[in-house]
Amino acid sequence: MIDQSLIVLAEEVLRACRGAGLTLATAESCTGGLISGCLTEVAGSSDVVERGFVTYSNLAKTEMLGVPAALIALHGAVSEPVARAMVEGALVHSNADIAVAVTGVAGPGASESKPAGRVHLAVVRRGGQVGHLQRDYGSIGRNRVRQATIRDALEMLLELAGPGMVA
Repeated sequence: MIDQSLIVLAEEVLRACRGAGLTLATAESCTGGLISGCLTEVAGSSDVVERGFVTYSNLAKTEMLGVPAALIALHGAVSEPVARAMVEGALVHSNADIAVAVTGVAGPGASESKPAGRVHLAVVRRGGQVGHLQRDYGSIGRNRVRQATIRDALEMLLELAGPGMVA
């Protein structure tokens, strides 16, 4: 279940995108489509949400977003380079103006190099530079990691769509 405060934040993102004439795409791994779900929970969101990619497996990241398998093999799916490749792939494989991508370990299933609660988020505006954020939410439970990731992703989209951002 998505927290109501996230729906309110999603409404802000949609308003900002409308105001700037932007459409968006999501590329999600550890959130499994919850960012798109949060955005589309808002009636009328279809004028902003262009599409969402749920790329939970490495193969899906490669097939749907064009993330090189060698990049995943070298850095692991939960890494900055893969998050950056995912968000760039979301723009390449959509008609959206901006995109967000998330990949992480919601838990359990952590390893020494990829602890539970580690998430990489990336955003980009067509023609712009990729922004990246690594979060270490800690071992706070799968649902709480996913909810925190949704919040951060929406906040990154809001900043990207907000006034003063240039294409």
